[in-house]
Amino acid sequence: MKILYITLGTLSLALGILGIFLPLLPTTPFLLLTAALYFKSSPRLYAWLLNQKHLGPYIRNFRENKAIPLRAKIISISLMWITMLYCVFFIVPYLWVKILLLIIAAGVTHHILSFKTLK
Repeated sequence: MKILYITLGTLSLALGILGIFLPLLPTTPFLLLTAALYFKSSPRLYAWLLNQKHLGPYIRNFRENKAIPLRAKIISISLMWITMLYCVFFIVPYLWVKILLLIIAAGVTHHILSFKTLK
C-alpha cells in the first residue's frame, strides 16, 4: 500500500503543480491530497512536501487556517477569467458551450472566494 500511496501522491503533486499554471485545475486540493497520501506512506516525503519553499505554505495555510492567500486568489481568479473569456470570444463556436464556460468560471470564482483570505 505504501508504494500505491506514494505513486498516487506523486501523481497528485504533479496535477497540483500543473494547477498553478492551468486555470481550471485546482492546486490546493491536489496538494492536500498529496500531503494526506505522503503522510500515510512516508514521513520523509511528507516532511519534504511541507518544507518546500513554494508548495509548503499552500498546504500549511489551508490545513491550519482554511484560508487561501490573497495573492493566490487574485492570480487564480484572474487567470481563469482571462482564459475563459478568451475561449468564449475566440475559440468556442457554440453558444451553449460559451454559456457553460461562463457558468463554470462563476462557480469556481464563488468557490475560491468562499474561503477565508490569508493576508
